[in-house]
Amino acid sequence: MQVVDEVIRTVRNVAQTEVMPRFLRVGKTRKDDGSLFTEADLGCQQALQRDLPLILPHPVLGEEMTREEQDALWAANPDGLWVVDPIDGTTNFVNGLPYFAISVALMVNGISELGVIYNPVADEMFYARRGKGAYLNGNRLPLKTTRNSMGDAIAAVEIKYLRSGKLAARMNSVAPFGSQRSMGSSTLDWCFLAAGRYDLYLHGGQRLWDYAAGAVILEEAGGRIASLNTDDYWTDTLWKRSVIAALDPELFGHWHRWVRANQ
Repeated sequence: MQVVDEVIRTVRNVAQTEVMPRFLRVGKTRKDDGSLFTEADLGCQQALQRDLPLILPHPVLGEEMTREEQDALWAANPDGLWVVDPIDGTTNFVNGLPYFAISVALMVNGISELGVIYNPVADEMFYARRGKGAYLNGNRLPLKTTRNSMGDAIAAVEIKYLRSGKLAARMNSVAPFGSQRSMGSSTLDWCFLAAGRYDLYLHGGQRLWDYAAGAVILEEAGGRIASLNTDDYWTDTLWKRSVIAALDPELFGHWHRWVRANQ
């Protein structure tokens, strides 16, 4: 996994030089869509744009680009494109909450072939290459081998982005799991599911850079994924894709049926 190792070194270096020196020391602004943005986001993205093509000569699509730039890069590079989120969890980052990550994926023909996600505060590096397994700091995922029952399951659910008012209401009243979490970083949610820290996942609409790395990490850990629209996850809407996921196949079946029945 030489390419993965090089991406890991790059991401770790960028975290040390561009992100962590600005943690708790950076101002914030808001983009046109209302989301937060800092100079750390920009510095990290620029460093990744410089360094990733030295590993494999593909262009970099980042969150901190215009939609027109993103559309053009996606259309012109089906045979290979780096997709990065320089800081996923910017709200956490600017408020001192240690739950944010740098995310890098390599996508070919619309499917993620490689994913690296790094939480620099915890020094947790999650990574996978398709067909080669998923890992956390060298340990094969999932870390947890025992399975919770549905009634004991921990679910990561982002209520805010669920389109269906019915589904959101039932999630808060009669959901079948044991407890619910929403921590503010989609990329780390994928990783925590892959590690077995969460059992279930539901999100109503993630951006490309939110799911590109995490989805392949979960799949390589043995997890199952679908969307609210289709069971063929990788063919759903590109720029805003929902997800229904679980690490355990049996729990995935129960969770998938419950979510679909309550949409």
